[in-house]
Amino acid sequence: MKRYILFTGLFLFFALSSKAQSKPYNVVFDLTSKDTVDHKMVIRWIKEILSSDPQAKLEVVFYAQSLDMITKGKSIVAGDIESIAKNKNVAFRVCEIAMKNNKIEKDQLLTGVETVPDGIYEILLKQKDGFAYIKAAR
Repeated sequence: MKRYILFTGLFLFFALSSKAQSKPYNVVFDLTSKDTVDHKMVIRWIKEILSSDPQAKLEVVFYAQSLDMITKGKSIVAGDIESIAKNKNVAFRVCEIAMKNNKIEKDQLLTGVETVPDGIYEILLKQKDGFAYIKAAR
């Protein structure tokens, strides 16, 4: 009887834990900060998530004052962004309205960074698609 209870308990534990792990890990990060500490933090989070779940789908949306992070000659994490952007499950997207307001042209963006017409709307679309929302700020 004890063996039956133990077996049933183990079966339920593994069945429930495997089901919890099978849910998609989709996150959209909202970055508006000019602070390079926040820029490094986002890169660290992405690396940690991909390390724990390589199938995670991640997107960082840049607008307001955050554009230095994805601009050539200004980004302190340029190498990380260009390397991570090669992963098909990670997207770096910058708001074209913010680009216009900050006088940034597409050719000034790091390799792998894409544009979207409206950063806030992009975040709303991702949430509608089931992505969790994280405001990247300390």
